[in-house]
Amino acid sequence: MTQLKIGFLIYPGVIQLDVMGAYQVLAFPPNVQAHLVWKTLTPVVSNEGLTLTPTVTLADCPPLDVICVPGGGLGQVEVMKDAEVLHFLQQQATSAQYVTSVCTGSMILAAAGLLQGYKATCHWAFRDQLAMMGVEVVPQRVVIDRNRVTGAGVTSGIDFGLTLLGLLCGEQVAKMTQLMMEYRPEPPFNAGGPETASKEIVEPLLQLGRPLVDAFLAQTKDTIAQIKVDN
Repeated sequence: MTQLKIGFLIYPGVIQLDVMGAYQVLAFPPNVQAHLVWKTLTPVVSNEGLTLTPTVTLADCPPLDVICVPGGGLGQVEVMKDAEVLHFLQQQATSAQYVTSVCTGSMILAAAGLLQGYKATCHWAFRDQLAMMGVEVVPQRVVIDRNRVTGAGVTSGIDFGLTLLGLLCGEQVAKMTQLMMEYRPEPPFNAGGPETASKEIVEPLLQLGRPLVDAFLAQTKDTIAQIKVDN
């Protein structure tokens, strides 16, 4: 089987399950070499307080078959305006088979100019902001548009990973991976999206997340302004 190099961008404040849900799936086949990519090899602390250790730097990262960008907390705001990171993504995108994201990682791709003119998805609370950046937002768990593959919020990284694995290695390998993981979700509550959760659940969550939403919105507006200047 052809060797595949898959790189996951990590950074301080990244949502660890955005990374690890997809990583667990995509690292299963023996022909996959998975990398955790950041500026240095110094461990970074996720939004949840878990420590993740990069395996390769931006400068030393080989050309990737797949580049995957996860979402994050307030640390993502810094990444969205980091010229070094955005340039890295742009360079990798020129040769990658697939340019991908999980959750609000699609906003980082959009900040790098890599999703304009494509259909994509992200966490439900940030769809409007992604649309502001010139992306055709589709409210689905996983969206494929040519060689762009994007997953919605957090846990969708598993569905995203299985979908992408099917594209890379075939349906049989993806199904074997699903079986290995015993992935057959039966959530105890029907509150996994704003369409099914009650207002008594949605509204307090939005209030709790308001500082993050506002920070993302401010950076989104700055990114839009920068894109206009560049064009």
